[in-house]
Amino acid sequence: MRYFEKEILYLVVGCDSNAHHSVWGSTTCNSRGEALVEFLNTTNMDILNRENEPTFCSGGRSEMSDNTLESLRFLESIICWKVSSAPSPSDHRYILFTLRGSVTVRLIRNHRGTYWSSFKKDLWGRLERGHEMDMKSEAGLGLAIHWVQQALILPYENNCPLRPVKTSSQSWKWTAELESLRRGVRRLFNACRSNKNPHSWDLYREAQRNYRKEVRKAYKNAWRAFCSSIDDIPKSARLHRALSRDPKIKLGSFVAPTGRRTQSEEETLELLHTTYFPNSGFTQEVAALMAALLTRRPDWRLATGVVTFRRVEWAIDSFAPYKSPGVGGIFPALLHQAREVVIPNLVRIFRAGLATGYVPAIWRKVNVVFISKPGRNTYSGPRDYRPISLTSFLLKSMERLLDRYLRV
Repeated sequence: MRYFEKEILYLVVGCDSNAHHSVWGSTTCNSRGEALVEFLNTTNMDILNRENEPTFCSGGRSEMSDNTLESLRFLESIICWKVSSAPSPSDHRYILFTLRGSVTVRLIRNHRGTYWSSFKKDLWGRLERGHEMDMKSEAGLGLAIHWVQQALILPYENNCPLRPVKTSSQSWKWTAELESLRRGVRRLFNACRSNKNPHSWDLYREAQRNYRKEVRKAYKNAWRAFCSSIDDIPKSARLHRALSRDPKIKLGSFVAPTGRRTQSEEETLELLHTTYFPNSGFTQEVAALMAALLTRRPDWRLATGVVTFRRVEWAIDSFAPYKSPGVGGIFPALLHQAREVVIPNLVRIFRAGLATGYVPAIWRKVNVVFISKPGRNTYSGPRDYRPISLTSFLLKSMERLLDRYLRV
């Protein structure tokens, strides 16, 4: 809490404190409740509990023992705090409240939902309007690559609109039997609260156990059916990656070799950069000199022999269609769908790059993703992650052409 006060951050805490005090509607007061009240008086936190409805019910005992704490600056943003009447799988009842304010909606493009026929039509129109470029210089080669990338990206964005991410908290089918059991549990709970009969509480706990058992069985059956539907290696590999990934492991504050923790995202990124890419720099001057020296007629003849339409097509087809793109945003499916119109342009670009020995600056930009290494006890240092470099697929295609030529 001190950290949130220092950084002026908003904080909401839901806890089973087992602290009883009349401040939040408990029927009795205990030492935990007194200690919690004294602690809250020294902070900028407030109790959000707004009604005397018990949050814990077991046997003949009902108590307000669950607390919701919030920052004072957050006070006007949380409304409609209440204890839900819906049955829960435990003796503690659900607590609901509404958080006011704007919510950021995450928008993504679903590659597989692209309108490919319209994409090809738009791409053909853009490439037809293009003009011949001089690719014997660095500037001309860079402009040609930028033009081809934009010709691919803009039609893709027009034919694959941004859509909000759809999430579902219920991944299994809610049956009429489960609904009947839930209503029965709620009916018994209301009866127990009204007549205070110990036998009624026994019936309620039995119905609650049966309800939990059936819910777990429904989860297991849904998971078993899903696993049984996986019948090929790619789906199995995706499932394995999803299960092996721990969502709790995220990049955060790291411990530097000096023993000091990073205090911001910028410091964390700087530590990762110096750890995995030490002494990295920009060598534009050297690349320019090499480009000027290698633009000779024999080099163009060699490039013409190495880079052909069929070989470029083979290089493009060697990639899975929906691999993660690099900085340019081009993924293999765009090249697969546009092969007839885009490969002639790529042939000229690859030949110019090979003849000059120049890698354009737009291809030297890399997206680096850090993935946690499995089996580590802690993930507090940069060596607990490994970098994955996502380069341009145009550069990767050219690399495969050269690799094939050298191996043959």
